[in-house]
Amino acid sequence: MDNDAPEVLPTKNQRRQATREKAKELRDAQRKQEKRKRVFVQGGIVVVVLAVIAGVAFILTSAIRPPAPGPMNMASDGIVIGSELEAVETPALAAGAAPVATSVDPKVPNIRIYVDYLCPVCGQFENANAEQLATWAENGTATVEYHPIAILTGRSAGSQYSLRAANAAACVANYSPNNFFAFNTLMFESQPEEGTEGHSDEDLKKIVAQAIETDAGTAPAGPVQSKVESCIDDASYKSWVQSATDRATTQAVPHSSLDKVKATPTVLVNDKQYTGSITDEKEFQAFVLSVASETYAKSSPSPSPSPSSSPSPSAPAPAQ
Repeated sequence: MDNDAPEVLPTKNQRRQATREKAKELRDAQRKQEKRKRVFVQGGIVVVVLAVIAGVAFILTSAIRPPAPGPMNMASDGIVIGSELEAVETPALAAGAAPVATSVDPKVPNIRIYVDYLCPVCGQFENANAEQLATWAENGTATVEYHPIAILTGRSAGSQYSLRAANAAACVANYSPNNFFAFNTLMFESQPEEGTEGHSDEDLKKIVAQAIETDAGTAPAGPVQSKVESCIDDASYKSWVQSATDRATTQAVPHSSLDKVKATPTVLVNDKQYTGSITDEKEFQAFVLSVASETYAKSSPSPSPSPSSSPSPSAPAPAQ
C-alpha cells in the first residue's frame, strides 16, 4: 500500500451533498425533540400566552434599546456573496450609523434577499433556488446579498427564534464570512416549523460547525468556531438585528421603488422586485436574466454608426 498517495479532497458538490445529509439529520432530531416537548404542553393556550408575552416584551425592548454596532461584512445591513462563494468584506457599522447600500454593477447582477429564518415561504424559495444561486455566485456571474431580519420573533413559542437565528447569521458574517452561504443553506434545509420553539442556541452552534466543516479550508475551524459560538451565547448582535429589522420594515428600501419590506422573502434583482413564483426556479431564472439584460442595455453607450458588433450582457448562465 502506498502511504504517500495524495489525499483526495471532496468536491464542492460532494460537500454540498454532505451538507444536505447533515441538515436532514438535524431536522429529524429537531422534529423528535419537538414531539417530546408537545407531551408536556397542556393545551395550545400556554403557547399563545407565551407568544403574546414575548411579542409585548419585544415591542417594549425595541422602543428603549440604544444603538448598537453592527457586524463586519454587513455594511448594507446584508452580506454580499460573490465569486467562489466568498463574502465581500466591509467594515462594521458604528452604533447609530446608517447602512451603505450596495451599488449595482451592470455586468454582475445583484440578487438581494430579505429573509427571516422562521419564514416558511423563505424556506420554499431557498429550497427551489439555492443551487442556482450558488452556481451564479460561485462562478462570479451574479452576487447574492442576504439580509437576515426578524419579523417573526413572536411566533416561536416564546423562544425568540427569529431574533436568535438572525443574530447567529450576523455572528457568522462577522467571524466567518466565507462560510455564510453554507450556513444560510443549512439554516433553511433544517428549518423548524413556525409556531415551534425552533432551534436552540446549541442547535445553532451545531449548524455553524457543519457549515465550517462543509467549507473546510476557508478558515481555521477551531478559533473561528469558538468566536461564533461565544457571539451566539452573548447575543452580541441582537440589538443590531432589531435595528436592521426596523430599518427594513419602516424605511424605503434603498435603490428600489419599495417604501419598506412588507413580507419575507422580499427578493430584488438589480433593485427590481421579483413577484413571480417562489417555487418555480425556471421563472426566477428567467426574471434574473431579463433584468440583467435590461440593466446592461441601460448602462451601455448609444450604438454608433460603426459596423463593429455590440457586446452582450454578462448575465448569469443556467445551473448545470
